[in-house]
Formats: sequence, structure tokens, C-alpha cells
Amino acid sequence: MIANQLALVRRELWEHKSLYVTPAVVALVLILTVLTAFVFASGHQEIVDIGILGAQNIAGEGERRAALLALLIGHTVPFIFAGAILSTFYCLDSLYAERKSKSILFWRSLPITDAETVVSKFLTAALAIPLIAFVVIVVTHLIVLLMTSIFVSIEGGSSMLLIWKSAPLFDVWAGMLIITLLLPIWFSPFIGWFLFVSAWTKRAPLLMAFLPLVLLPTLEYWVLRTHLIFDAIATRFNHLPIFKGVDVEQFFNDEKFVGNVDSVSLLGFIDIGNFLASPQMWAGVIVAGLFITAAIYVRRYRDDT
Repeated sequence: MIANQLALVRRELWEHKSLYVTPAVVALVLILTVLTAFVFASGHQEIVDIGILGAQNIAGEGERRAALLALLIGHTVPFIFAGAILSTFYCLDSLYAERKSKSILFWRSLPITDAETVVSKFLTAALAIPLIAFVVIVVTHLIVLLMTSIFVSIEGGSSMLLIWKSAPLFDVWAGMLIITLLLPIWFSPFIGWFLFVSAWTKRAPLLMAFLPLVLLPTLEYWVLRTHLIFDAIATRFNHLPIFKGVDVEQFFNDEKFVGNVDSVSLLGFIDIGNFLASPQMWAGVIVAGLFITAAIYVRRYRDDT
């Protein structure tokens, strides 16, 4: 079973080159953006000198760590958004495309069950895509920090002090690995829904996937004057139990922020226990399981030949 899943996931990676091309393109864009920023900054020498001087002689280790933490997180967010879009299109295309191209006839001739096929596509969206993105994130961070250290050295600053000694690499990478693995679990109902639509629809999977998400909440409000469906969908975006509560006011209070700057940590904002204890998370996993089961059933008994 495990060997079959590994082989099927490798097949998905082989057939869908966008799964690793997309994060590579995002990384290239970010690197070129950083390079452009350095070229632009070199034209404002006085401001650059003041910034480097202040970072070396005035700012403390905590302030430098907080600044680099923000830099690394800022270069991670685009990968999360790109991964969400990539997962959506992959799920909607994965089962639909094999029916459209009739390649499903070939795969059904192999000793592979429909359940194994659908589960492998779920694992690709929920596990393979985040792990690929994480690897590219790490490489991007190292390249960006290397470029930054070269720029700082050229401008007369100490790259070891300002960059490599202060960069919270383990904290950011460990935190991002946890986040990239937990987010697909939190959004698993959407992954399951998209796979079901991909297995069921005969045309326009993107339209068929998002149209009910708009129409059903609207009809519920018009007929019943309630918004349970809308709340269930909105909860997935405005209530993430992955993170602890953040006191936003501390970032506008100089004394309070300076006092807490040494403890700034991405891992410190992550609460795995709260995530695992969240009823919404488990409810989402159950809903995802139902959609995946429905996708298996549709793929098994549907005959498009």
C-alpha cells in the first residue's frame, strides 16, 4: 500500500511539472526583486550608509533578529499564496484530465484501485506540494541572505554580524515547515471538494467548483435568512487555530516592543496543541474524508467511454 502510494505520487510529480516549476518561478521573481531593490538602493548611498551604521552600532541583536525574521517571512508568504492556487488547479484537473484524455482506461488496466489513485492525488496536494514549496523556500532564503550579505559587505558593513549571526534560520524554517504541513489539513475540506468536482464534472471544473460555494450561501440567506454555510466557509480563512493570539498594539508601543523584541520568534506564535484540539479542524477532516470517499465512488462507477 505504502509502496503503491509512493509510486503514484511520483507519477503525479512526473505528469504535473507545474508542481515544482511554479515555486521555482516564484523564487526567481523574488530573487530578481531583491536584486532590483539593491540596484535601486545603491543610488541612495547616504541613506544606505546611515542604515548600515545604525544596524551595526545602534540596533541590538534583538532588533536585527526581528528585522531579518520579517524579511524571511516576507519572502515566504508568496509561496503560500502560490501553493494555494497551484493546489486548487491541480486538484480540479487531476481526475478530470485523465477522463478527458481517456488515460483512465490505461490506469484502470493496472492493479491499482480507485481508492489508491484518489488518495495519492490527495497526498500530492496536501503533502507533496507543501514539501516541495518548503525546499524551494529554504533555497530562496539562503540565496536572498547571500545576496544581502554581499551587498552589505560592498557597502562597508559586517555581513557576519548583520546577517548570518542574527538571522533566525532554524526558527523560521521549523516554523514554516510546521505551517506548510498544517495548512493543508486545515483547508482539507476544499481539497476534498475539488477532487470530488474533478471526478464528477464533465466540463468547466473551475466553474463547477466555485459556483456552489457562492450560490448555496446566497440561497440559504434568501430562503432561511441564515448564513451557516457562509460561516463554515469563512471560518477556514478568518480563524486559523495554528497561531496564538498576537497583541498588535505592541508593534505601535516603542517601550513594549523593545522590551519583547528579544523573544520575537515564529515558533513562539505557533500553537500545535490548540490546532489539534480544535473541533473545526477535526470537522474539516471528516468533511474532507466524505468528499474523498465520494470522489472514489464516482471514479469507480462512472463510465465515460
